[in-house]
Amino acid sequence: MPRVTIGLPVFNGAKYLEEALDSLCRQTYGDFELIISDNASTDPTREICQDFAAGDPRIRYFRNEHNLGAAGNYNRVFTLARGELFKWAAHDDLCAPTLLERCLEALEANPEAVLAYPQTVIIDGSGHRVKRYEDNLDLTDSSPAERLRRYLFRAGEECNAVFGLMRASVLRKTRLIEPYNASDRVLLAHLVLLGKFCEVPQELFFRRDHPTTSLRANGDARAVAAWFDPKGSRRIVLPVSRLYFESACCVLQAELRPTTRLRCLYQVARRFWWHRQGLGKELRTIPRSLLGILPVSGPRKEGS
Repeated sequence: MPRVTIGLPVFNGAKYLEEALDSLCRQTYGDFELIISDNASTDPTREICQDFAAGDPRIRYFRNEHNLGAAGNYNRVFTLARGELFKWAAHDDLCAPTLLERCLEALEANPEAVLAYPQTVIIDGSGHRVKRYEDNLDLTDSSPAERLRRYLFRAGEECNAVFGLMRASVLRKTRLIEPYNASDRVLLAHLVLLGKFCEVPQELFFRRDHPTTSLRANGDARAVAAWFDPKGSRRIVLPVSRLYFESACCVLQAELRPTTRLRCLYQVARRFWWHRQGLGKELRTIPRSLLGILPVSGPRKEGS
């Protein structure tokens, strides 16, 4: 069995897929399997994946009969994983050759850590450097409540740490990527309750920013909901409320001491109160949503 599993969900990702796969296959740490789940792509994605799989026995290619949505496809690659460590990868991002090796070293040096991720560089569609992105999620406090507090006040829209290297046994204790907006942020909140996050102080992850990323291609909350789950466009979407409600549910689900659980719930409530203006805006959209929820057929990021 490979020690590490890399899971790559993809939908119509032919434009950048070859570069992403090449960067993963060139890792200096080679004891891994690469699982690709093709979400019923209609472009040359299948042919590209099959060519790579034919040339590298570490690659396992699967194709869904119909599009599961981003959440379903991200979870599918994890359910197929066999490694004790797991990493998600996107079809359009790039990884430096030593990314796996350095993240593995960080986890081995910190037994209480559940996730290790490198520093992030934003690149454009042509692969040119745009800027360095400060994730600020080196969360090594011994207290789950303190780790959660720091996470809630530091986490930005770009959840780059979700593409770090994680302990699969701990990831199985979570609800993975769920079919609602910002569920990747909720997943990281759940993980930080279960262990420490370690940042590798090297720029090894290159996140591509281009017009068809999920945030750019899906212009509003309902379109993003449809990207996570094709049925999401027919629901009332309250992303801020849902984010903190689900974060509280993670606190209730995690194995914590009663006093620690209360401290964690306090941190969620505190952050929720800080976002109360966003909550007010959401509540004002409910009457309009109840009048008729129209399906969204907007663009999806190719990586779903």
